[in-house]
Amino acid sequence: MDKEELRLQAYLAQAGVDSRRKCEEIIKSGRVEVNGRVVMAPGEKISEEDEVRFDGRLVKPMRRKIYIALHKPSGYICSNKDDKDRPVARDLIVSVPQRIYNVGRLDYMTSGLLFFTNDGDFSQLITHPSTHLEKEYVVTTKKPIPEELMKQFLAGIRVNGEFYKAKSYRMKGPHTVHIVLEEGRNQELRKVFLSRSITVKKIHRVRIGSVTVKGLLPGHYRNLKESEVERLTELARAKGEGSRKGRNGK
Repeated sequence: MDKEELRLQAYLAQAGVDSRRKCEEIIKSGRVEVNGRVVMAPGEKISEEDEVRFDGRLVKPMRRKIYIALHKPSGYICSNKDDKDRPVARDLIVSVPQRIYNVGRLDYMTSGLLFFTNDGDFSQLITHPSTHLEKEYVVTTKKPIPEELMKQFLAGIRVNGEFYKAKSYRMKGPHTVHIVLEEGRNQELRKVFLSRSITVKKIHRVRIGSVTVKGLLPGHYRNLKESEVERLTELARAKGEGSRKGRNGK
């Protein structure tokens, strides 16, 4: 770390505590001390001489950043721990002792590609709604899928007051469809299908941006290549810039 000051949330993100946005919440909850003093203002400036503790543990910015792609099986939760003692996806990455955390989430029964990192800036960039980074899923249902529902999803559909919109879709059979989302909200796919009384048998994420789950067996993981991290970052920044220009009418 160089001698210039960082805002506290950026310091924590670089230390691998969580994304910068989550670190702001952690600070506001009173879990961070600077030089023995509880600090609840995220914007406070921190230098390399300061002693920063998170939940009593001394934290410092990571020197080596870690980026991992995991093929999460269904039946694993995206959390550091679970009150119901369900299996935790992080525990599958056994060869990495450093503190890392999932980038975004897949719900308990959804399988597929999931990133882990200790780079808070990367996590925030990939997950921020303004980036509209594509995420592709394969959905399998019990009942046949009406193509009319997919067309409505493509145009935008409202379910229980929430608005959902797919980027694209490809029917792969009467019970299977590939769906690309740009934002992706909690339980979005399940809610859309259940709105038409269609039970989802399986949801599997096959792609995030330019990275696919191809070649990874369930429960297995690999380090992302430097070129993959760079490409994901480029895509997310380009999408975010395009979104801002669209809002500004430029």
